[in-house]
Amino acid sequence: MKIYIVDTNIVFSAPMNTQSRIGQFLMQTDDGQVEFYAPTYLKREIERHLPKLVRLARLPEPAVREIIDLVYTKINFIDDAQIPISTYSAAARLVRDVDEFDVQFVALTQYMDEILWTGDRKLYRHLLKMGFDQVVTFEDILEELK
Repeated sequence: MKIYIVDTNIVFSAPMNTQSRIGQFLMQTDDGQVEFYAPTYLKREIERHLPKLVRLARLPEPAVREIIDLVYTKINFIDDAQIPISTYSAAARLVRDVDEFDVQFVALTQYMDEILWTGDRKLYRHLLKMGFDQVVTFEDILEELK
């Protein structure tokens, strides 16, 4: 079974186009084949960006919230407090030059020793450059599933 830590931009993309390949993958992948995890911080981050998401999705807020709630049913949330401070420190060093808001996702990835799935190309390239290879894009996932 594959396990992916999903970051905010993956969840953010689902209401934008529920028929997108990413949205379909999130919602229709067999639970026995793939599991998705995220830190509880993801929910706070989505709330912070909700007005922008509603505007970009061109849907009423209740519809966007309903889609987000459906996506959340596919994600196993890990309480941020479970991750040791030392893991956060290591993750902070990895993301400090790109986006400090990604520290929780990288920390959870390190804590679980799994793979971070991101749509943030800048973060993806930066992490690889830093020697952190536990990161994939959707294209990488599709290649792997062939």
